[in-house]
Amino acid sequence: MPRLGVNIDHVATVRQARRGIEPEPVFAAFLAQAAGADAIVAHLREDRRHIQDRDLFLLKETLQVKFNLEMSVADEIVAIACRLQPHQATLVPEKRQELTTEGGLDIVKHFKKIKSTVGRLKGSGIEVSLFIDPQREQIRAAKKTGCSIIELHTGAYAASMDARRQKGLLKEIEGAASYAHEIGLSVYAGHGLNYSNTAQVARIKPIEELNIGHAIISRAILVGIERAVREMKALVV
Repeated sequence: MPRLGVNIDHVATVRQARRGIEPEPVFAAFLAQAAGADAIVAHLREDRRHIQDRDLFLLKETLQVKFNLEMSVADEIVAIACRLQPHQATLVPEKRQELTTEGGLDIVKHFKKIKSTVGRLKGSGIEVSLFIDPQREQIRAAKKTGCSIIELHTGAYAASMDARRQKGLLKEIEGAASYAHEIGLSVYAGHGLNYSNTAQVARIKPIEELNIGHAIISRAILVGIERAVREMKALVV
């Protein structure tokens, strides 16, 4: 059964709406950890729209589960990651104008920069994952960068309203996961997963971890974060 990583970015989104001190994303991380989260995920964006530098260092000092830092390949962010030394860094594409990550890294197009960043992070003792679309050419390129993990972008599958198309996209994810596993990569998945579409992805055997944020934090507003995490955890076992 896959592990569950809980992304706490949108707790910080609420805090930053008023530039105040609450809600505290680190407290949310503690509650998620207590409810069974296997990892905590936070994305330090270049524009600091939600998670702040301070949050990262508090999380690193206090968490008892894996800390997974999502990040761009910008030199400033890479330097922070190397100082922080999270358990894992997940490289993702980032555009200032986007509401959320819109797709996977194009490793084929940006291979040199990504490979260099993977090397810098690994040199600091950080395990590296690349967030990519479920395409074989991207998987092959990921392997060549020296990373040990890929995270398959499930956004198209999660957003599809057509049952037939969704089934086809799920098959695409399954095929990509199997191929990546065959060539020696660990396989994670995430983006857009919620309480109605996660179980199907969790059943794909090569997938070792699912990273979910928005759906859990949205549910937490109604029922509390501990219950929201436990309910999601029940779907991935």
